[in-house]
Amino acid sequence: MSTTWIVAADASRARILQVADREHLVEVDDLSNPQGRLHNREINTDAKGRFSGPDRPGGHSSGDEDNTVDHYNEMFAKRIADYLDKARNEHRYDQLIIVAPPKVLGMMRKELGKEVEKLVADELPKDLSWFNAREIERYFAKGNGR
Repeated sequence: MSTTWIVAADASRARILQVADREHLVEVDDLSNPQGRLHNREINTDAKGRFSGPDRPGGHSSGDEDNTVDHYNEMFAKRIADYLDKARNEHRYDQLIIVAPPKVLGMMRKELGKEVEKLVADELPKDLSWFNAREIERYFAKGNGR
């Protein structure tokens, strides 16, 4: 019997659920990325200010802080991918279903190793990371999970 994991993630949380039988899910792990909920202005309190002058009418951001949240989110996607690779090596699952908002799904795809990619049975561009296991079960039972 093969073991299926569902990874329900967004920028700040990844829930790993195992299909226990055809209808029930059991939570395996819950990873968090608190920085994923922040805005650049909250992270970069010591960041450079805006510049204005004759060559920069209307002001211009220094640009250094623009990608800070994306960087934290990419690191989180890497952390999830590493977790899934380690679990694959330990034979903890046989196939994956990844559920995440499109931007996060793209970041995760970029970080997944080739061997883990082979085990991805389906992807769903939705944010279900804040659903509990029963709500995710109901979501998939209604045929929403394809």
